[in-house]
Amino acid sequence: METIKEGREKDMVEELKRKIINREVKISVIGLGYVGLPLALEFAREGFEVIGLEVDGERVKKINRGVSYILDVPSKELKTQVKEKRLKATSKTEVLGKVEIIIICVPTPLRKTREPDISYILEAAQNIAHYLKKGQIIVLESTTYPGTTEEIILPLLEEKGLKGGKDFFLAFSPERIDPGNTQFTTRDIPKVVGGINPESTSLVYTLYHQIIREVITVSSAKVAEMVKLLENTFRAVNIALANEMALLCDKLKINVWEVILAAKTKPFGFMAFYPGPGIGGHCIPYDPIYLSWKARAYGFEARFIELAQQINAYMPHYIVDKATLALNALGKPLKNSEILIVGVTYKRDVADIRESPALEIIKLLNARESRVSYHDPYIPELRIEDKIYKSVPLNVETVRDKDCVLIVTDHLSLDYGLIAQEAKLVIDTRNALGTYRDKKIIPI
Repeated sequence: METIKEGREKDMVEELKRKIINREVKISVIGLGYVGLPLALEFAREGFEVIGLEVDGERVKKINRGVSYILDVPSKELKTQVKEKRLKATSKTEVLGKVEIIIICVPTPLRKTREPDISYILEAAQNIAHYLKKGQIIVLESTTYPGTTEEIILPLLEEKGLKGGKDFFLAFSPERIDPGNTQFTTRDIPKVVGGINPESTSLVYTLYHQIIREVITVSSAKVAEMVKLLENTFRAVNIALANEMALLCDKLKINVWEVILAAKTKPFGFMAFYPGPGIGGHCIPYDPIYLSWKARAYGFEARFIELAQQINAYMPHYIVDKATLALNALGKPLKNSEILIVGVTYKRDVADIRESPALEIIKLLNARESRVSYHDPYIPELRIEDKIYKSVPLNVETVRDKDCVLIVTDHLSLDYGLIAQEAKLVIDTRNALGTYRDKKIIPI
């Protein structure tokens, strides 16, 4: 028979679900970056009152003026929700005690030792613990190693006596945002949810189902954490394979892009991944390392992951070596050569330079005493090793003036015909000039 206590807990869960469905709960999203702000906007669009918690005061001011600093969040839509008083931002942590739902979307970088740094998660959890009250729902979206939710966050939240899964509810739901992707937005990408108990999973399922078309539940928070790491490790390993194929094809004097494009015509058993100058962004360079670090704690060596990291990390060096050899063939040393980097963001059509291979390439070129400049419509100014660069125009004079143009990021808005026509030498790491046939254009 059901005890009185179990009945009360069941009633709490059902009452929370009712409030979620009726938009009678307030939501706080901690961290208003490329994950948190789009998520906050989606909830606001669906009629929830959302209060973003953000340590960056400038971001807080911009949001409260309806000004977006995230490419995937139009200022017009943000301003509408701010004006309707469904969305606002603050830096005051006491807001955590005034809401029913808290979603953590903070960064999870690596330390200099290449170990996971979950200090932002811990800070968020400590702030939540300070204001924690019965009936709150906490969701961690920040990518982390398996076990973080149950082994680190849960005990921290329970320190004052409230019991997870009974007095409050906790789950992990990995973010799957793809910045710059207009086909798959927050609403379109299926959401995975794993709670510390069935009640937590059910509540967070109900929450996300209000804004996302498909929500998938898994048996635990640890499984949900592993899902995210598998997704990005899959990408990292396959990009490394494509990069290794590029290195091999270069030795064999074969165009790797022609090989990949032909291979992808097979309608089964093959998924195309493409080589490039290296990997960037927050996820792919970091997430596999979180997984391999956790594996070592269990005496397991994730050899595929380690090898993939080595190959992908080598690519900026390979690109600079390729430029060196190409310039040498023209009787020009790399030292004092004028090099134009085209595109410095980590991926096409986003204003994000985190872990961009362009940064490492510029450092390597500087070490060899090249004269480096860059063009990127999304990044007007760039600081590397205490040196400030400003984006130069992409025009006939600029391109003609350079000894080598190095295409690192293939933004769709760029005039590749101009580069193909006017450049003396092009190192094309993205196959942006794949349709051009000219000896001065050297693919990866």
